[in-house]
Amino acid sequence: MQLLNVRIAISKVGKYAVSESGDTAEVVERPRGGISAVIADGQRSGRPAKLISNLVVHKVTSLLAEGVRDGAAARAAHDYLQMYRQGKVSATLAIMSVDLMSKTIVLSRNSHCPFLVFSPEGDVVTMEEPSEVIGINPLVRPVVREISLEAGLYVLGFTDGILHAGRHYGEKLDLEEVLKESVSRSDSSQNVADFILKKAILLDRGRPDDDMTVAVLHVEKQEIESEVRKLQVSVPVRIFQTETDRGGKVK
Repeated sequence: MQLLNVRIAISKVGKYAVSESGDTAEVVERPRGGISAVIADGQRSGRPAKLISNLVVHKVTSLLAEGVRDGAAARAAHDYLQMYRQGKVSATLAIMSVDLMSKTIVLSRNSHCPFLVFSPEGDVVTMEEPSEVIGINPLVRPVVREISLEAGLYVLGFTDGILHAGRHYGEKLDLEEVLKESVSRSDSSQNVADFILKKAILLDRGRPDDDMTVAVLHVEKQEIESEVRKLQVSVPVRIFQTETDRGGKVK
């Protein structure tokens, strides 16, 4: 028996000078023991986009938690968004799942942003089959791929802020090379996600031109048998001091 450990890390940043990110990302446990990461990018940016991406992710995660298959959950989210906004608003959707029933990683996307898979042998495969966004056209289906669950595997998912980073400066992020470089520097899924996000921000000269989200799924060998599951979250929070905080009166 081989012991494996799955790590999922997500790093994200909002569009420069926009108070709220239009991307939403969540991780949910599957009822048969697996785990899924869901990323949605609402049309446009800011608060309106956030409302849409929140709606989509909530619909998908609630269905996955009830045992619905990934493809069916994506189609249900499309139907719901199309009905809710009368086909006038779109969103991209990507689901990265570890399915313990099939012992595979299931990758579902309704997005022009591909998945990148880094194999244990060091090769990178870009999964970029044509795919339509959800919410607009009535007969939309996700592109679904399955790959074997094995140690040393990395899967990269992201939103279009990463894909288009640097476009206003005539540059583009070489995601295959950046993924290889990040893995060579560290085997931590969080470090890989942080490295790729940092590279994208640098191409936009430190001012992201769009919301950026990076999700990295890593499968590694586990040397010691353990049933402990862990989840770590880091969120920056700005607290603005008022006059009352200083001991005076609010003006």
